[in-house]
Amino acid sequence: MIPQSFIQDLLNRLDIVDVVESHLPLKRAGANLVACCPFHSEKSPSFTVSPAKQFYHCFGCGAHGNAIGFVMEYSGLGFVEAVKELSGRAGMTVPEVQGEAVPAPSVAVTRSIAEVLQAAAVHYRGELKRSDAAIGYLKGRGLTGEVAARFGLGFAPPGWQELAAVFPDYRAKALVDAGLVIEGDDGKRYDRFRDRIMFPIVNTRGDIVGFGGRVLGHGEPKYLNSPETPVFEKGREVYGLYQARGAIRASGRVIVVEGYMDVVALAQLGVNDAVATLGTATTPFHVQKLLKQSGRVVFCFDGDDAGRRAAWRALENCLGQLVDGKEVAFTFLPEGEDPDSYVRKVGREGFEARIRDALPLSGFLLRELSLSIDLATPEGRARLLQMAKPLVKQIAAPALAAMVRKRLAELGGLDQGQTDVLLGVQGGPRSRQSPERVRRVAPLSPQRRLLRCLLLAPRLAGAVDPILGDSRDADGRATLALVDFLAGNPQLSEKVLLAVVSDHFRGTVHEPVLNEAAAEIIEVGMEGFDAEAEFTGAIRQIKERCRIARLSELGGKPLASLSPDERSELQRLLAERGAAIGGPMGCSESMI
Repeated sequence: MIPQSFIQDLLNRLDIVDVVESHLPLKRAGANLVACCPFHSEKSPSFTVSPAKQFYHCFGCGAHGNAIGFVMEYSGLGFVEAVKELSGRAGMTVPEVQGEAVPAPSVAVTRSIAEVLQAAAVHYRGELKRSDAAIGYLKGRGLTGEVAARFGLGFAPPGWQELAAVFPDYRAKALVDAGLVIEGDDGKRYDRFRDRIMFPIVNTRGDIVGFGGRVLGHGEPKYLNSPETPVFEKGREVYGLYQARGAIRASGRVIVVEGYMDVVALAQLGVNDAVATLGTATTPFHVQKLLKQSGRVVFCFDGDDAGRRAAWRALENCLGQLVDGKEVAFTFLPEGEDPDSYVRKVGREGFEARIRDALPLSGFLLRELSLSIDLATPEGRARLLQMAKPLVKQIAAPALAAMVRKRLAELGGLDQGQTDVLLGVQGGPRSRQSPERVRRVAPLSPQRRLLRCLLLAPRLAGAVDPILGDSRDADGRATLALVDFLAGNPQLSEKVLLAVVSDHFRGTVHEPVLNEAAAEIIEVGMEGFDAEAEFTGAIRQIKERCRIARLSELGGKPLASLSPDERSELQRLLAERGAAIGGPMGCSESMI
């Protein structure tokens, strides 16, 4: 692993404007610079670079990060390769990166989750070479050693505590935090993955964030995934995307299939631009990530009822992410076939032809809505419009939405104006409804206000812990994570804070919240912002909310059930409430 101190020093020496301008022409726009985004198609520039914060953000597709992240995304490099390239530009020498060897046992306890996952991956790869059964299974699926190595495939032996040989301190907390070990109620521990082919899940930085395990032969569950951890969230990661990025750029498309083995088997047969979701339904974040990578996303599902249900869920989560000029399409394999078996039956060209002829999202939407409806009757046509209404209103691509409404008007036998009224469409262009959209209309929560203050004035971090200790929302959890990071990095300058935070939290569950807050800072500018006054106001608001919540909690219980301490607390809270509104609450001590 490259030391974090080196990364921070590198970001201090780089100027993100110089890095981006070596690839894109930038134009001045106030305090920032802008360009048309290189990661999605657009005519008006929404890609913004902040010299003051050393951070970039696209307000169209949500792409964001520091100089290292930009080089990774733009050039398709891994994290280490991007650091090496930028280090050469800055005249720095990258410290030697640890290789495949498992670190010494004495260091195991102090490993980060990423280091623990990497060590486990090395172990699983070694075990694959020693398992005739696992090798036989992969050969039976037609895989070569080259493809297995490309995806880092491994094998988890059937023993209950095989990882104890890798991590002498099998009681280390990091093993549970990483999802590698399960601890029962009785305190006993055992390996999560046993007797399974192991598929490392790699984020866009090239870091292993989790595993998928497929059982050998028969058994349940067929696939077992890592649990969600501080570095892994199934709804945001896409299997095989790191390995497929070059092929996706070359083909101009990305194919989404249902399983890990489908991705690997297709790669073995020369189809290298396939990815898969992680045993979960396609989410808006998956769609957003894929549309950033390519202009065409093709979902390839089995032709059975389960496959069609999965396709419909994917369609629903695509609607709010659609961009004019980009295409989402669907194709279904013959019943009983999966991508692996189908390609072997019809050949790569036959599979490619099916992908080329995939049904566009608009066609799939209208076809599915019309299947159970008699369009020959007024009642049927009215039913069609009723079913389409909530879906059409979600379509974020203005031109596509207009064309779908036009087609619905034709199917419904009405003119465009009548149809738009019935669909509840107000008209006018719509903005893209990104799950990471940053232009907020609603007032900021006090937790978000605190988060922005910390990103602008990290010196305030010391006052946060006691206030947010019981936080349960995403903003609060991200704030606590940021406070912990700042406490360990007190030397960070405000200039590179966003850049370093972006690098540290990339790929974690806190990344979307921190990115959104950073984008707000860039968009608003925050010149003349009084961070300390805003911070004090946010703390006051949080304390008031906590007081009201506690008052509601205690007031909702029967008085007889309250302990003496709780009664005293309730009396104090009632008195404070009365003082706040300028009068007594009419509650005497005898009542409590």
